[in-house]
Amino acid sequence: MQSYNSDTLPAATRTSAWNALYSKQLNNVEFTPASNVDFAARLSLGQLGPIQFARMCTNRTNIMRTRKHILPSQQRLYSFLLQASGSSTLSHCGQEAQLTAGDFALCDSSAPHNFTVDDNSIVIMLRIDAKTLKKHLPTPERFCGLHLKNEVGLTATMSAMLERLDRQLEKGFTSTYDERFAQNVLEMLSMSYAIGFDLEPDVSAVLRGRHAEVIRYIEDNLRDPNLSPASIAKGMRISPRYLRTIFASSGEKVSSYVIRRRLEECAKQIRDPNWCGHTLTEIAFGWGFNSASHFTRTFHEHHGVAPREYRRRMMK
Repeated sequence: MQSYNSDTLPAATRTSAWNALYSKQLNNVEFTPASNVDFAARLSLGQLGPIQFARMCTNRTNIMRTRKHILPSQQRLYSFLLQASGSSTLSHCGQEAQLTAGDFALCDSSAPHNFTVDDNSIVIMLRIDAKTLKKHLPTPERFCGLHLKNEVGLTATMSAMLERLDRQLEKGFTSTYDERFAQNVLEMLSMSYAIGFDLEPDVSAVLRGRHAEVIRYIEDNLRDPNLSPASIAKGMRISPRYLRTIFASSGEKVSSYVIRRRLEECAKQIRDPNWCGHTLTEIAFGWGFNSASHFTRTFHEHHGVAPREYRRRMMK
């Protein structure tokens, strides 16, 4: 395994140097540690057939991948994130997964994410190209950002096995059976997700895949005040009727999803101390609302309290 340690980087530029190193070895992202002075991170990389193993150890930091980090020419990769120890929160594809030891989440490199890891966090990532993964998990888009808990189905078995495998790779384990073993690992991960989320048999894989595509389109355009079911259908080149069919399986209307996600992002910034200098209207308009009264009313309906009172309680 290749290993990298932030301690070897110049203290004055450690965070920026780590960003460059991580982006070169894995994906373009931006690390924002809770403390630049105390920032410490380690990264180990190994390979098992088509699966790249990456183990990241760090203290509290936020890792963000935005649209500016995603290049059209880059290969699309999926990463299974295994929280080996500590805890973290992944916001991705309209979902939020709060991970503790033994939990999994799936991340798509072609979509933005926000990953906050706590102190003493160890995350093991299994990175696979889209074509290979889809042989085992036909619609991985369906699972991106979802929280696969350790106590569900085969998850605990998989997490224990992958932690052991990661330790063996660190010692230099290689075998002529790497390729076959990797395929079995992917098949077991696929079964873990199928069991863990108990997919509805009446919902076709095609509709699940299209639903994930629509969600990604919405997430990419969530800040656009003109975003609506009609504009989404036009942007996706599908009929409004088919759009309603795609969303029917989720039990939530398209317009309701858009409002809910905007409110969730507004609430996140309202309770973030870094945004305390911004007005509530600035935050709301930044997430696609174009009426302060409409924002206040819908926020109250969703959170049970007005935005101003919500900020006051969160800032105590």
